[in-house]
Amino acid sequence: MLRRAIRSCGGTFARAIGSAGGAYGEIPKETADVVVIGAGVVGIAVARELALRGREVLVVEAASTFGTGTSSRNSEVIHAGIYYPPKSLKASLCVKGRKLLYKYCCERGIPHRQPGKIIVATSFAEIPKLEHLLRSGKENGIEDLRLMEGFQAMQMEPELQCVKALLSPSSGIVDSHSFMLSLVGEAENSRTTFSYNTTVIGGHIEDNFLHLHIYESKGLQNGTNDAQLLPQFVLIPRLVINAAGLSAVPLAKRFHGINQGILPTAYYARGCYFTLSKTKTPFSHLIYPLPEDGGLGVHVTLDLIGIVKFGPDVEWIDGVDDISCFTNRLNYCVSSDRSEKFYPEIRKYFPNLKDGCLEPGYSGIRPKLSGPGKPPKDFVIQDEDDHGVPGLVNLLGIESPGLTSSLAIAQCIASKYSK
Repeated sequence: MLRRAIRSCGGTFARAIGSAGGAYGEIPKETADVVVIGAGVVGIAVARELALRGREVLVVEAASTFGTGTSSRNSEVIHAGIYYPPKSLKASLCVKGRKLLYKYCCERGIPHRQPGKIIVATSFAEIPKLEHLLRSGKENGIEDLRLMEGFQAMQMEPELQCVKALLSPSSGIVDSHSFMLSLVGEAENSRTTFSYNTTVIGGHIEDNFLHLHIYESKGLQNGTNDAQLLPQFVLIPRLVINAAGLSAVPLAKRFHGINQGILPTAYYARGCYFTLSKTKTPFSHLIYPLPEDGGLGVHVTLDLIGIVKFGPDVEWIDGVDDISCFTNRLNYCVSSDRSEKFYPEIRKYFPNLKDGCLEPGYSGIRPKLSGPGKPPKDFVIQDEDDHGVPGLVNLLGIESPGLTSSLAIAQCIASKYSK
């Protein structure tokens, strides 16, 4: 499939250069201009932006279509940029990305809304944390934040219970699939090619280029002994964007020749969502508690068709092997028993939640760079100056607000690597 995808590009995109020598025997290999690893929202956005600026782009994705991982398993919230330390990448890219995303959606008719968000303190002990978020948000350039007394917030949302609240009018929701579908279409119209069911299992540096090791996804089964796994194909791009999401860190560690010391440790946090049934929609805004270890708390999200979602919670997971991570063969089951932990958390701000109203929804897994009990870490964008590998950009730990930041991340990369 990959070779057909490359050939279909024609022009100067790629040229066959025979078979790989050395340790890889008679494995076929070809060159390419730009390869983006991962067709999540960030990978697609980067591919589109590079293609619009004249690069010939191939996107390789292990799944059968785009956006099947973290990009389709989140709250679909357009974040304002409140939670992130001033001057961090998360703060600057989220604020810029939010503006770009609203503009993109408005111009192209992508379904989205801007209901605003209310972040609540449900006890007096939480008020200093709320005030800290206000200061952080203002330092990040969010000018419309407003601190409210509890009674003011409860006038806006009669089902809400809190002692103080922070209103963020800039927060919204977006149909992430429609957004990604639009990005894919524009990328393809600019001569980007997508090769699905195509897994990058590693790479090595040779002749000052990163050689990517490719394997068809269907040939990678659980239990594969990847220690002896040879690639079926070797691809040699001028530029590689590692936007592999959950597998970005373990993949980078399999690029033989890279400085392993500058690569962070990968952590994974699964979050489950439950949907509200048997009652009318209780809120018109997004409702968020204060952030917790590993996430933003079990919050209320309203989707574009009126379904109310609660989540995600945080469940740290380990023991994820590389091949399962590369092919996203991970456990996304949502047990109905987890609702027992949701009810008391939700009732802190929504006391009228009735027993039996929560139904299992879906789950997602966040690619994190800090583990349990540790402060959250910033996005990591590494290039040759960091790791010494020419033509490689690693996008690591791109969790929330990755969806909101996607167009800004794309512009950041393309500004340096456009033709």
